Amino acid sequence: MIYADYNATAPLRPEARDAMLAALELGAANPSSVHRAGRAARGVIEKARGQIGAAIGSRAEDIVFTSGGTEALTLAIYGTVAALDGAATLIVSAIEHEAAGKAAAHAGVPVETAYVLPSGQVDLEDLKARLGAWDRAAKGTPVLVLMLANNETGILQPVAEAAALVRAAGGLTICDTVQGLGKTAVNVALLGADYLALSAHKIGGPQGVGALWHRAGAPLKAVQYGGGQERGLRSGTENVAGIAGFGAAAAAAVRDLPKYAKLAGPREAMEARLKAEGGVVVIGEESPRLAGVSNFARPGFRAETQVMALDLAGVCVSAGSACSSGKVKRSLVLLAMGADDALAESAIRASFGWASAPADFGRVAEAWLEAARRTVLKESA
Repeated sequence: MIYADYNATAPLRPEARDAMLAALELGAANPSSVHRAGRAARGVIEKARGQIGAAIGSRAEDIVFTSGGTEALTLAIYGTVAALDGAATLIVSAIEHEAAGKAAAHAGVPVETAYVLPSGQVDLEDLKARLGAWDRAAKGTPVLVLMLANNETGILQPVAEAAALVRAAGGLTICDTVQGLGKTAVNVALLGADYLALSAHKIGGPQGVGALWHRAGAPLKAVQYGGGQERGLRSGTENVAGIAGFGAAAAAAVRDLPKYAKLAGPREAMEARLKAEGGVVVIGEESPRLAGVSNFARPGFRAETQVMALDLAGVCVSAGSACSSGKVKRSLVLLAMGADDALAESAIRASFGWASAPADFGRVAEAWLEAARRTVLKESA
């Protein structure tokens, strides 16, 4: 089997597995307990907090553990709105993951859309003009929600530039960094965002663990109450083994950044072959992208048909927002970029990562071309 769906979930790294097994060997101690076993469990959590802080250039104490990227985004959005007493307007980019878009829609404050260019990047000129005319008395604090790397296309966003515009207008920036961590350099000081959402299973850590980084002094209130864990910002007994795996995966992913960057070569070779022999359109090929992500489309060859054909050939890929819904849907991201329905309905994503081999790219191309030869290429011959 060729696994080319890393943007949905990356295989568990051996470093993460080892860290989790070591944490499980500690037994069933609660990290909030003051006895020796509890202190040992607490030590595991704080080690991981330090590893994740080091991965993004932040202080460990500014990391709050959650159940995943979705909860981290929800805490950032709801917690910021609550801290601002509802005197805020959310500006959500048109290509955000549903985890951000739906949280914003239910945050109880007005939501505006930050539009993107055909390149797939946020329109900075439109954002600048909007912020320049901002009526703070009527709209409250502007809060931008902008991802670092798009989960479908891999296109990187100009977060630092956008955050600088928002900061100049007295606003705040929430950055979904779930797909960016471990695939591109992430430094909180350089990004300039006020909140970063992170997830373990996208970088080879376990599922069900995430984190929110928040800038010291940035407004944030708890939205989940209980025992006051995670400095009162996220109550609930921490997942010690999962957090240990997250920390180990983050350290390994940052170490392997040069290795990940080398995936761009075989990715481009795969795309060149698909274009030449299959007539595909590569989405965002002129934009800065994550090295291991390829989104391509062949109008007339529906995405669900491609995914099923490749699955039968032993190749795992995704289409649309499959990583969050489990369903194949027309890509709203591509529609936001100005693509027509035919292109949006035929786009699939192949994504690679830490355990991918150069030969995997060639096998994905061969499997796709074989499936296409039986359908659209045969019909157009």
